[in-house]
Amino acid sequence: MSVHPELRKLDIDIPSQPQALLQLSLLLAEDDINLQAAAALVESDMALAAAVLKAVNSSLYGLKGRVQSVQQAITYLGVREVAAITFEMGLRAAFPPAPELAPIWQRAAWRGQLMSRLAQRLGLDAWAAHSAGLFEECGKAVLFRHAPEHYRAMLRAATDDLALVELERTGFGVSHDALGAALCESWGLGPAAVASVRHHVQAQATRELPELPAQAATPGRRGICALSVLAHLVETAADDGEAAAAAIARQAELDPTAAQAALRHEIERRAETAAETVAQSTVFDPD
Repeated sequence: MSVHPELRKLDIDIPSQPQALLQLSLLLAEDDINLQAAAALVESDMALAAAVLKAVNSSLYGLKGRVQSVQQAITYLGVREVAAITFEMGLRAAFPPAPELAPIWQRAAWRGQLMSRLAQRLGLDAWAAHSAGLFEECGKAVLFRHAPEHYRAMLRAATDDLALVELERTGFGVSHDALGAALCESWGLGPAAVASVRHHVQAQATRELPELPAQAATPGRRGICALSVLAHLVETAADDGEAAAAAIARQAELDPTAAQAALRHEIERRAETAAETVAQSTVFDPD
């Protein structure tokens, strides 16, 4: 899919999608997914397959024994989970490693999983939600690759993403949310994920969903953007989070009570995870 002509004028390069991810996207769109074909696609890219196996064998998944193949990983975790890891690794691999990008990828992985869980609880497309969360900040990586020193200064100067997009527009003529949406389009992500990435900064800041064209303003598409706001509420643990969750759910034609329950569940989950991390890192001293 081509990049918007206005972005082409800016001479900012958007990385192309790895062929394996493009074909994997097509497989995942089928009702009856061919598991062997999915495994073969990932394994056709040796670097990508190696990264996926490294992630699957990490302590995060706690699998007994070492996973030796992508097919084995799919058997243990399921094709959607392995596909999510594959897209995460593929996105990272599209950019050179840099310390400034590490927290972006960490947030991307967490947010993709979070939005997927929220989607399942609220009856939305979990794969579209995961994609939207994973790619939400990818435009920052595009700008960092384009002008590392200039963008590093912007990241230090900005107090939040709303301030950052203003600096980006002044310095580059485009913001990371627009660039992220362009990357999503060029990588063949669905319209709901693209719309969420394009509008997430404004939606999170104002807690108002964007006005979409009549032909695009489907509940599902607005719903994915609403999940981005809910994920932001989980991350910030705002005092008025439940009222905000109900309000954003109504805008997306979702159940406000279910949205509030999902928000509470994820905030509690995050607190428990943080407590476990602290406990594991604490060395007991009997003295």
